[in-house]
Amino acid sequence: MARKHIEPFVDREVPFKKMTLPGFGKGMQYKMLSIDDDTGACTMTIKFNSGYKLPPGMSYTEYEMLIMSGSIKYGDQVCNAGYYLRVPPGVAMPEMTVPRGATAFLMYNFAEPSFVESDEDHKLAMRDQLTMVDSYDDIAWMPTTQTIYPAVAPGCLLKILKYDPLTEALSFLYCMTPKFWQDNISYHDCAEEAYHIWGTSWMMQFGDLPTGGYFWRPPWINHGAFRSELGILAFGRTDSKLHNY
Repeated sequence: MARKHIEPFVDREVPFKKMTLPGFGKGMQYKMLSIDDDTGACTMTIKFNSGYKLPPGMSYTEYEMLIMSGSIKYGDQVCNAGYYLRVPPGVAMPEMTVPRGATAFLMYNFAEPSFVESDEDHKLAMRDQLTMVDSYDDIAWMPTTQTIYPAVAPGCLLKILKYDPLTEALSFLYCMTPKFWQDNISYHDCAEEAYHIWGTSWMMQFGDLPTGGYFWRPPWINHGAFRSELGILAFGRTDSKLHNY
């Protein structure tokens, strides 16, 4: 996850661009939030136009996606806002259709975006690691004391979406309740990424981060204090164990 320090960035301030990579067809637009110039791994906000379709197929790299609005069908399964997908490399997904348009937060983790039409998994694919879950309704909020040490101040809650047992990397939803406040400055020895699905938080270093706000923070960068007047809902992830120093 070697990318430049990007903080803060607000995707509402830039226009969508047409996706022109091979295989993705017409009707997919993106805003690039961060990219690894060496590998092509990247994070984007995506808009799928009404009627967008992809045939059954796979990617050569793992990708994660959180649907933020609208709905997407994979075969007969309807994935509404809040659905989280983790698709390992080489796992063939059913036909994808977007009847009325949708937006999503999309991450290609180890290489550039790719799509290859196929109705069969690659012979090395690890289908048992495929995740498709309604993160809003089917996962309970938990206090940070169960995952992060030292814990974040009360009022910040997590939903763990992905855990890598080898690196202890995490992908998660997090929220700050109204009037959340944490008054310390801290840093981590892992890279950290976050995107505001809804709401505004304040950080001492750069002020308010609103809906659509994003950062990619390399290890060892001091940050804090934090607060949120009305609360937030956000997606976050790290590339190794999250420890607050």
